[in-house]
Amino acid sequence: MMSVRASRLLPLALPLATLATSSSLRLAAPLASTTTCFRPIAYHRVPLQRICAANQRVSRAMAASAAVEASSATGNPLITDSPFPAYSEVKAEHVVPGIRALLAELHAEVDRLEASVEPSWEGLVQPLERIVDRLSRAWGTVSHLKAVKDTEELRKAVEEVQPERVKLSLRLSQSKPLYEAFKAIKEGPAWAGLTEAQQRIVDGELRDFVLGGVALEGEKKERFNEIQQELSQLSTKFSNNVLDATKAYKKLLTDKKDVEGLPESALALAAQQAVKEGHEGATAEGGPWLFTLDMPSYFPVMTHAKNRALREEMYRASITRASSGDINNEPIIEKVLALRQEKAELLGFKNFAEVSMASKMATLETAEDLLEQLRAASYDAAKRDLQDIQEFAAEQGFEGELAQWDVSFWAERLKEAKYSIEEEQLRPYFALPNVLQGLFGLAKRLFDVDIEPADGTVPVWQEDVRFFVVKKGGVPKAYFYLDPYSRPAEKRGGAWMDEVCGQSKLFAREGENVRLPVAHMVCNQTPPVGDKPSLMTFREVETLFHEFGHAAQHMLTEQQEGLVAGIRGIEWDAVELPSQFMENWCYDRKTLYSFAKHYESGEPLPEELYQRLLAARTYRAGSMSLRQVHFASVDLELHARFQPGQGESVFERDQKVAQRTTVMPPLPEDRFLCAFSHIFAGGYSAGYYSYKWAEVLSADAFAAFEDAGLEDEAAVSETGRRFRDTVLALGGGREPGAVFKDFRGRDPTPEALLRHNGLLPAAA
Repeated sequence: MMSVRASRLLPLALPLATLATSSSLRLAAPLASTTTCFRPIAYHRVPLQRICAANQRVSRAMAASAAVEASSATGNPLITDSPFPAYSEVKAEHVVPGIRALLAELHAEVDRLEASVEPSWEGLVQPLERIVDRLSRAWGTVSHLKAVKDTEELRKAVEEVQPERVKLSLRLSQSKPLYEAFKAIKEGPAWAGLTEAQQRIVDGELRDFVLGGVALEGEKKERFNEIQQELSQLSTKFSNNVLDATKAYKKLLTDKKDVEGLPESALALAAQQAVKEGHEGATAEGGPWLFTLDMPSYFPVMTHAKNRALREEMYRASITRASSGDINNEPIIEKVLALRQEKAELLGFKNFAEVSMASKMATLETAEDLLEQLRAASYDAAKRDLQDIQEFAAEQGFEGELAQWDVSFWAERLKEAKYSIEEEQLRPYFALPNVLQGLFGLAKRLFDVDIEPADGTVPVWQEDVRFFVVKKGGVPKAYFYLDPYSRPAEKRGGAWMDEVCGQSKLFAREGENVRLPVAHMVCNQTPPVGDKPSLMTFREVETLFHEFGHAAQHMLTEQQEGLVAGIRGIEWDAVELPSQFMENWCYDRKTLYSFAKHYESGEPLPEELYQRLLAARTYRAGSMSLRQVHFASVDLELHARFQPGQGESVFERDQKVAQRTTVMPPLPEDRFLCAFSHIFAGGYSAGYYSYKWAEVLSADAFAAFEDAGLEDEAAVSETGRRFRDTVLALGGGREPGAVFKDFRGRDPTPEALLRHNGLLPAAA
């Protein structure tokens, strides 16, 4: 997902998705797992634009469709057949009655299906897909609103009804009649006549029945279900605690000396935040300034503030979030790990890592082999990075050894000195409206699709949310929402993409072949300040491209079987391929210059700045790679070998892993695990290695364009169409290794990743 900075400076406020990428018909993902990727740096805003006459016609047509469907609904805006949820109407009070009524209907449908199930596509898979689709769209709306518009009332509603939702998921996971029907399809004469995608669905379902406990009986089954319920509740509680801890920290400064070194953009944001907290008249020039642990506020302090005491305070606050008092996640971590281990043993596995790997490309051994290969390639480079920063700081008058809260500050100063480039120099050239225009132009160049604004045609959850239609051959192919800005009071940190609904021929309306896919992309960029548009850092640009890669795979799918269309059914360690692939285009000259224009003058990015940007691309690449290797290694260690309740804490085990995977040991009081939402409230438990695994795939995929020639437009276009028709089009209907081979003509190798990062060993 993201090439994160070295050291432990960036807290992991990362929501992530499991539900959308599961091939399973059963929805056992916890509520907190609503994102496919994290990226704790990105933030922006776009004023609503005027819509052309054509889009107004689209608007009227869609509004009419929505009105017809709303009139046939139960009156609860949460329950609708529309692919566009009534986000602006759904309130906390709708959740409990709406979900309970829906669950009652779905239990009755399962009763009928189990009583009359036939081992055929029409008699088993299609009715089951209808059941799951109704639940996923309603619960998906609740889950999404909790992520972007959280309230105490919504939390209470979710806590009340979530056990009932999990109960249905467990029932489906353990239905013997449905399991036997899937086995009959697999073993019967009709198997040979199924398509590859249909066979993938059946195989995935049989696997997930086993992982869902279908073979368990009596007390073991009862205990398994208790564990699933408790894990769901703990996941939600963990996520709530991280959000509450992030919101709780506020640092108000009134003395100009205390904010020395911070760029104007950071001061303006801090003043704007102070105004929101009741300090009327706050200005960027005179203060007061309010800082938080939300990334747009936190990161500039760590990289620019000369006030070392401020950096230390905020760093310590960040690495100890949700680790004390009523919102202490430490006991939750211990309980989650113990429950996952018990669950694994009930299912016949040695540890939870084996359970996780059962539905991935990698095995525990191959995942750890890759991490060791990357660790070995990165470690010495990371040591040199730290040594270079230490020496540079000493040359500038710094005395003593660098502390954790010094590294990013002095690394940024060294980068400025070495490459004569500053993030603040680039911001004026990366206004969000221009970046979107460039991103959509790239989608046209590579994938031959047009993306047009359709704001105002569907309900949205917040006034800054954008809505777009994706057209292929002049007709709609998909739709997506974009929620770009940070709202720390109500919105989780990080950046993610998830589905609203997936493509499926089963839900095609009259006169159509399929129901079109709908996605949402959520970022946490710095909002506009004053009359300026959202001016992005380069990392924020990469974040937006990253999330669009996920969305593109969801929206440009050609699979018509809904259970493997788009991002569904793809092995988890391959889902980051398209997202990380898209990041590479931010450095491509033609792509960058399509949007890198000064927001006031319209002048293009100066050539010398572009060359410096290219030169700085591999700056601290070893440190960034090693940081991700550490997170992935800790994740696997906790889920494969750590035993809770044996006298050793998770933090002590983290410190042991760090002896091999960090060049600056974490502080003894470091509690970053208490905010590691990826593995304790998301879909990456025993799966964080997936970022590096998929990065190998994505780098090798981009190398195909390099081989073809990035200056050769015909070759870029041809290769882009091939990427679209394989990686993006085939979804979960084909094994990802085979999909990659369809595109690349061979199996992947890590050579391109190491080359892009400047980590290949020098030629002898």
